[in-house]
Amino acid sequence: ILWNFRCAEAAFAGCGLWNGREMAIELKKLTKRFGTLTAVDSVDLTVGDGEVLCLLGPSGCGKTTTLRMVAGLELASEGEVYLGGKNVSDQTARDRNVAMSFQFYALYPSLTVAENLAFPLYGEGLSKTEVDARVARISNTLQLSGILNRKPGQLAEGEKQRVAVGRSIIRDPTCFLFDEPLSRLDVQLREEMRGEIKLVLQDLSRPTVIVTHDQLEALTMADRIAVMRDGKIEQVDTPHNVFQRPKNLFVAGFIGTPQMNLLPATLTASNGASAEFAITGGQTIKIEVDPRISELSPGTKVTLGVRPRNLEISNEPTPDGISSTIDIVEPMGAETLAHLSDGQHDLRLVTDWRVPLNEGDKVHTRFLPGTTHIFTADEQVMRTP
Repeated sequence: ILWNFRCAEAAFAGCGLWNGREMAIELKKLTKRFGTLTAVDSVDLTVGDGEVLCLLGPSGCGKTTTLRMVAGLELASEGEVYLGGKNVSDQTARDRNVAMSFQFYALYPSLTVAENLAFPLYGEGLSKTEVDARVARISNTLQLSGILNRKPGQLAEGEKQRVAVGRSIIRDPTCFLFDEPLSRLDVQLREEMRGEIKLVLQDLSRPTVIVTHDQLEALTMADRIAVMRDGKIEQVDTPHNVFQRPKNLFVAGFIGTPQMNLLPATLTASNGASAEFAITGGQTIKIEVDPRISELSPGTKVTLGVRPRNLEISNEPTPDGISSTIDIVEPMGAETLAHLSDGQHDLRLVTDWRVPLNEGDKVHTRFLPGTTHIFTADEQVMRTP
């Protein structure tokens, strides 16, 4: 039985390395249709050798389908997949030599943790000494050393997930593909594993794609993030730029916890250095702007975006702020999250925990200079701080 398991694993994994070739992943106009549904729509994406890229987006946006097409578990309706410069679009999963960790772990129930970890190595012709060394290193990294002799039925959910991740990173494939790798871990262990797995992936120097809907996971683990919506990639950039310089309204609203405040408004006047906006509901605000705002004529409908941490409480109304009423106060340890309302819009404000906030109080909040994003009617960013 053990021999049959090993043969099956080796057949799926493939054998050997690509003889020094740079192992980048490149997707060209990749499209996947299921009947009349277009799950992935003409995706162009490159993941460099040694780079960790996170596919981030809401459920159903096409992240996992894209990952499965890279692995060969789904064949593209249109477009091409290149691994290490080689077009593998027509190859099956067994011929692509990729390592993939699924959202739902797939462990052999009759084998111990050590045997499950060692499984992917049997097709590579390694000595027992080398296999044992790799198992020891990976089990150390993922805190599995104390349970190597247990079988999956004796493990907690988080332990099973770590074994599944370990089976992927123990190999030496063309690339690593992870589908929600930390989804079953508790909060504390998830924080620890993010850093540990990132260090391991850096050492292995292979292109890596991680599918996740967890923003913190993407921001902390990725070299770049590709934000997806409805089968398309909205923005590909560094974690810092995706957060600080979103390209459009969707990315701005999706990235960040608490979510960015988005206020419908109308441009009433601008002089190049500043502009005045009428916020839907009656209040007006005058803020610093990029000179490009002069391209818009008075009366243009826009959306103002400001992060909750870029709002500041003032003692009295100011031209660069609005007044609201505190609906809910949520203590968050070193900070406090307040939910505000001006009767038309809900706002979120994050401030120091020592600032007194009481539900029902009226507060005046000003937009910190140079922190407001302006989005035009087509949802594209007009100005990013």
